[in-house]
Amino acid sequence: MAEPILQMRNITKTFGSVVANKDVNLSLYGGEIHALLGENGAGKSTLMNVLTGIYKPDGGEIYYKGKKVTIRSPKQAVNMGIGMVHQHFRLIPTLTVAENVSLYSEKRSFFLKQKEMEKEIAECSKKFSLDVDASAKVWQLSVGEQQRVEIIKLLYRGAEILILDEPSAVLTPQEADQMFITLRKMADQGKAVIVISHKMQEVMKNANRITVLKNGCVEDTMEAKDATVERLTKAVVGNRVFKNKGEHKKDYSEKVVLSLRRINANNDKGLPALKNISFDIHAGEIFGIAGVAGNGQRELAEVIAGIRSTTGGELYYKEENIVKNSIEKRIREGISFIPEDRLGMGLVPSMDMKQNVILKEYKTNKYSRGFIIQENVMEEKAKEFVEQHEIKHGGYDLPVGLMSGGNQQKLLIAREVDGSPSLIIAAYPVRGLDIGAAETIRDILYEQKEQGCAILLIVEELDDIFKMADRVGVLCDGQLMGIRKTTETDYNELGQMMSGEIGGGENA
Repeated sequence: MAEPILQMRNITKTFGSVVANKDVNLSLYGGEIHALLGENGAGKSTLMNVLTGIYKPDGGEIYYKGKKVTIRSPKQAVNMGIGMVHQHFRLIPTLTVAENVSLYSEKRSFFLKQKEMEKEIAECSKKFSLDVDASAKVWQLSVGEQQRVEIIKLLYRGAEILILDEPSAVLTPQEADQMFITLRKMADQGKAVIVISHKMQEVMKNANRITVLKNGCVEDTMEAKDATVERLTKAVVGNRVFKNKGEHKKDYSEKVVLSLRRINANNDKGLPALKNISFDIHAGEIFGIAGVAGNGQRELAEVIAGIRSTTGGELYYKEENIVKNSIEKRIREGISFIPEDRLGMGLVPSMDMKQNVILKEYKTNKYSRGFIIQENVMEEKAKEFVEQHEIKHGGYDLPVGLMSGGNQQKLLIAREVDGSPSLIIAAYPVRGLDIGAAETIRDILYEQKEQGCAILLIVEELDDIFKMADRVGVLCDGQLMGIRKTTETDYNELGQMMSGEIGGGENA
């Protein structure tokens, strides 16, 4: 067998008392797609940040093309041929594709004319089937196209090793398939690709080898052809048992908690996003919303939470029309909101865990005495959340932006379910999370259902609809195409409703 292009030997990285990586060994070969699998907080991103020079390891060695190397910065890593596409893209929206690539390259735009730059990028795009318009402004591109720009930036610099952190988390299924076709083409031309992922079926289908990290250590490494869901699940989450939510759903109450009556609302561009939406949610019911992203789901969640104004209709919560009530009043009355953007709307990444715990209620006497916030009460509540929901963190005083995505989400949801809310709006609560974190969050929501809470569940995967929801409403172009009991419908019918092929009439 050929020699590996990269070897990471006994890599150890700690943050204070937290061991993020411990004696990790990883080999990478040219021509392969190597998947890194594991729970959020297992050490996957930390290991890759060590490889790309963002973090300095506390122990271990890195060998690249047979030589021992010390990588001190991302710039040095890229110059060596090692580059990473992060979950949050690093592009300037107001600049063109060519200008973004130029800024990242060693060639500056004043040395290279715009048209020449666009021509070179077009050649690079064609070579690796990365279809993108080099003259387009980044803000004009879809998320999938922006990801291609990030890959082109690395290829243009001559990257031999490409690392992608959760690359399919922001893509449609069709875009994800196309992305892996592109990555396979890169591998076939001798590049080495590392994909950090939590999607088992995806990596079994597209990777050559899979390495599972658990608690900062290598739990298992295997050929993808030898992998099974059972083997990967055991490696990722161990012997933990999760609640069976699909087969024995508890009946919900006849009591209506939330009632929408012909609700209309506009999107951020002032165009109609919700068109005469009407439905009820009962106590103890999980009401799912299905639909292709961008068909009014975000606007629906924000209208109920009070973040977005309506342009018509009535919104009843416990028989009171709350359409004009403030966000603060809705919170006081027992409405909780888990937004899809956990760091943009749910948490403040620069604040520590204790501060984020009291973010919604810092003005109340629950955490304050007069104008003075009680530090000990804050910390006690944070510790309670950590113990109840197994939240991993580096310290109560560290910014939550340093926590993994799964642990950030668990902290956010722990805060939102605290105090027994009557209504929870959960927008994409398991998006981008590994199997362990996702199941933990599903368990938390299901416990709230069993306690009589009404839950509006907006998700991307129909699997979650059938696993969790009692009924499902389907949105298409801002219209409610119909409502079905999940026991009386199937994937085919919901798919047709999502595409607008069938709809109209409530069958619930």
